[in-house]
Amino acid sequence: MSAKLETTHVVSENEIVVYRRERSSIWQCRYKVDGVWQRASTKERKLKDAKEVAKTLRIRAEIRKHDNLPVITRKFRDVAKLAIQSMEQKIVNGDGKVSFKDYIRIITEYLIPILGNRLITNIDSAALDHLDAERIKMMDRAPSKSTLLSQNAALNLVFDEAVLRNFLTELNRPKLEAKGKKSTRHPAFELNELQAVLNNFEEWIERARNDHSKEMRQIMRDYVEMLVDTGARPGKELMNVKWKQIKFSMDPIEIDTGKSLVVKDGPKEKIVLTDLRRIVEMTVSGKTGARQIIGRSPTVRVLERIARRVYGVKNSVSDPFKDVITPNNDDYVLRTKSKKQDVSSAFQHMLERYLEEHNLLYDPMTETNRVFYSFRHTYATLALTHDKVPIHTLAKQMGTSVLMIERHYSHLKVIQAVEQLSGAETRKRIASASTVEEIYQSAKVKNNSDSETKMPAAKKALLKKSKKQNLN
Repeated sequence: MSAKLETTHVVSENEIVVYRRERSSIWQCRYKVDGVWQRASTKERKLKDAKEVAKTLRIRAEIRKHDNLPVITRKFRDVAKLAIQSMEQKIVNGDGKVSFKDYIRIITEYLIPILGNRLITNIDSAALDHLDAERIKMMDRAPSKSTLLSQNAALNLVFDEAVLRNFLTELNRPKLEAKGKKSTRHPAFELNELQAVLNNFEEWIERARNDHSKEMRQIMRDYVEMLVDTGARPGKELMNVKWKQIKFSMDPIEIDTGKSLVVKDGPKEKIVLTDLRRIVEMTVSGKTGARQIIGRSPTVRVLERIARRVYGVKNSVSDPFKDVITPNNDDYVLRTKSKKQDVSSAFQHMLERYLEEHNLLYDPMTETNRVFYSFRHTYATLALTHDKVPIHTLAKQMGTSVLMIERHYSHLKVIQAVEQLSGAETRKRIASASTVEEIYQSAKVKNNSDSETKMPAAKKALLKKSKKQNLN
């Protein structure tokens, strides 16, 4: 047995020890309660005073144990950091939840700055009211109920850690409520507005300033069309898809139109059409973890376009992704030809400018500006109002719950439309218009056209001659 240091003094055998750390003038102590050693600082520099404080701390701990309270107390900051360490370890081990990253961010950005200096045992109703007030200041708005549910889940993980380590008991654990403002409708597009978004892309891309700008606009169009067709979450769900995570399939079926072909002086024949039913199955990973989503013919056409642009593939109907969709192709799908990793950082600003130019940025129904998430909400709205997909299938495709769909789209009377939901009707309606209504035409193009219309004939002729000379 090693000899005790001169800075270690036994106050009561096997019950209280006072000691001083190297290069410290403050006496620490450890005392045993219910068979477990606890540590604390006496905050005293004199040994005699430190011994008395150690005795008092042990007596208080015994009283707290008798009253069914935690034996020792810890600051919220310390327990929160332990909770973060526990989540990070589970993520490393592979058994952590996807939501842990959000909870770690909430604890770091909100809970520790607001509650950090309080004792974990002193988080009472007044402390929670303080948390609510400070959180509103930090967010510059009142959080929605769904936001508060996430915040409370993170806070409960800290309390779980405190109970696990006997810093807190279930009896004096705070009970949390989510009384945030009710979630409001999300900005989306009406059908004619969505048609305008898609039909304006070609002309907008051709007006790009240079090759790089043109390529970025092409990728943003690809991204938007895939969002509209799949209902994926904007961000990494599609941005992180690799070619090797895609499976293409085609299952042609014959469709009897019920009509007859009239042949002069000959028998009538039934007209039979063929639906190729080309789809892709993609593995995406996001907020709710990895899942499989289906991309229909619009997504297939987008992927064909990318394969031609990036790899120079000459697409065939039956095998459009030959040598592209392979187990060894680790390339991301939504990338430039140079395979640059981050292409989405400027997309939000690009989208805002594109929508604003075509009078589509502002959503009058919600009185807010539209963002990439608006395409996801539009997908859900069109599915709920025009198609025939069961609501649980829609929830699985979108990586959410039936409850969340009912909550956010209750204005569509989801329950009555449960069995009215596949994709064919929506795609047919979107594709029914190939022209853009005048109100959604590019403001830049219209301004140029108007200025030329109002120009005197002599000036027009001079301008035309000048343009011809520049070309020559």
